Amino acid sequence: MNFSAEKASRKWANGAFGRGGAAMVTAAAALVWLGMQGAPAEAARRPVRFPWDDLFGSAPRKPRATAHRHLAVPLPKPRPAEAPAAEPEQPATWEKQPPAETAKPDEKVSPPVPQLSACRQALTEAIAIAPSIPDIHGAGGCGGEDLVRLEAIVLPDKRQVAVKPAAILRCKMAAAIADWIRSDIAPLAQGLGSTISDLDNFDSFECRGRNRVVGAQLSEHGRANALDVRAFKLANGKAISLTDRSVPRTLREAVLHSVCARFSTVLGPGSDWYHEDHIHLDLAERRSNYRICQWNVYDPLPQVAPLMPAERPEEAPPREVAAKSDAARPDDGKADAAKSDDEAASYAPPEPKPQPTKKRRQSRRL
Repeated sequence: MNFSAEKASRKWANGAFGRGGAAMVTAAAALVWLGMQGAPAEAARRPVRFPWDDLFGSAPRKPRATAHRHLAVPLPKPRPAEAPAAEPEQPATWEKQPPAETAKPDEKVSPPVPQLSACRQALTEAIAIAPSIPDIHGAGGCGGEDLVRLEAIVLPDKRQVAVKPAAILRCKMAAAIADWIRSDIAPLAQGLGSTISDLDNFDSFECRGRNRVVGAQLSEHGRANALDVRAFKLANGKAISLTDRSVPRTLREAVLHSVCARFSTVLGPGSDWYHEDHIHLDLAERRSNYRICQWNVYDPLPQVAPLMPAERPEEAPPREVAAKSDAARPDDGKADAAKSDDEAASYAPPEPKPQPTKKRRQSRRL
């Protein structure tokens, strides 16, 4: 392999780079020497600077120029005498808000008071004794909001109708029950010569399906929107069962018309066998305000006649018997003899019935 220094620049690129770098170093050194020789006084006053000072940021900073204080600052012209007086400055519209007071660690922050609904504000103690209870949120949508415990209904004359036991209902349902008792049932009881004292609550809130069937659609009882009524009790101690057929039909029909006009669902005897002993009332919301009123008011049961006739009293007069004529009455002896002869002549022994004969089965031998 033929290799020489003369041919290195042609074969390898670093040869040219090496020669160029050496030339640059030589030129830089010459410039530095000329600068030092040309300005000895200047070099004595300031530090020596090298070309690479700017590259590495080690060059000393230049002193800042001093401000020219002798220049005159222009001033505004004086206000003319005929100019109107200047209006006083208005205070700023915004004011610095005081810092919010932080609660002390010893003081307890009271929870915000919930806003009462319109129904809760209207259902006062002058209408019903119904304290509010916390909302219920159970499984499957059970429960509701704006709930009350209906304990008693206050009549217009300040008498109270106790709800036994107390019913847990929504406020709207409790208000509907109170209005029904005050407006319809109380005047009906006065027509019977007494006043209503108790309301028999058969069932109110209960988280269950319809008719207590497992897996059925949620009942209105599960939404606290239904009440089952079984009977009323009057102040004179008499109880009026709404499904008792011995209660006058007109009275039961009057109750039927009143509940069907107020509630969206009414179920009683005749609807299904689940409601044969009570009346179901609720305020279920349906499309087009559809209502259900299924309650058959049956007629009273008929009275059963005694099996044996009553004994005839001793003071009763004797029963009259029709008398027979003498011509139609034959002699006793002749009549008996003629009767015996006729019976003997007409008597004939019964003919014996033919007995069925059994056929013997003949065996055939082949």
